[in-house]
Amino acid sequence: MLELRPTCENCNKPLPPSSTEARICTYECTFCAECVDTILHNVCPNCGGGFVPRPVRPSQNWKNNNYLGANPPTTKVTCKSVDPAAHERFSEQIRKIPPENR
Repeated sequence: MLELRPTCENCNKPLPPSSTEARICTYECTFCAECVDTILHNVCPNCGGGFVPRPVRPSQNWKNNNYLGANPPTTKVTCKSVDPAAHERFSEQIRKIPPENR
């Protein structure tokens, strides 16, 4: 089950469970759409993979207790700001490769 991390790992912007601005990689590294687009160039600084929009967990118990009340998001903040120059060097070659081919 996704942790639904509460903030962008780079800028610490709040990303509540209902946020449509949250982006995640396959390891659940979580960043806001602005950081993914303008700083990270769709390259995760931790694994080199790409990002997709994070799903929104239902707030209502529509079926089988699969909702925020039964499965709350994590409250653990992971903030390790990205060094833009270092990430530029790291991502320069691989960002030209579509994420599904990295």
